[in-house]
Amino acid sequence: MSRLRVAGGEARGRKLKAPKNIRPTQGMVKQAIFNMVGPRIDAAAVLDLFAGSGALGIEALSRGAARVTFVDQQPRGLAILRQNLDALGFKERAHLVRADVVRWLDASPDAIKSADFVFLDPPYDDVVLDRALKVLDREVAGATVLAEHSRRRPLPDLARLRVDRQRRYGDTLVTVLHI
Repeated sequence: MSRLRVAGGEARGRKLKAPKNIRPTQGMVKQAIFNMVGPRIDAAAVLDLFAGSGALGIEALSRGAARVTFVDQQPRGLAILRQNLDALGFKERAHLVRADVVRWLDASPDAIKSADFVFLDPPYDDVVLDRALKVLDREVAGATVLAEHSRRRPLPDLARLRVDRQRRYGDTLVTVLHI
């Protein structure tokens, strides 16, 4: 297992466990994401899609998010995420869902509509990001969507969601989208 840390908020500096087969968000990228989000994360409802170790959603909880729904298909990642939430005392504000993210999004329009923020950090070389963004494009109401993806993979054409800004960190691109 690799180790990473919470960058800010009440759990700042605390270590998180991460499975070896998951590419966790780099500390610099995570810091940049939360600099873009700013204080609006306080009391927010968050979806952490392709959650892995839960580093993004846990960071949101540490910085004051009211609740985070973590969605991932990998049982090993979810088991470690559950351990991280228990260790930090965040499990009361977390909801874990083991599911294919795109199928879950298709079946959960109310969860999408009630979200303030949606974090997406899928495997870099997988078209699943395009499929997830297309569902969000159809269903999202007022949420800010933040996608971490490879700079080599352009985002799909979307009808409603528009790129607000992008930041590049090596091969990683963080794209912020709004309606």
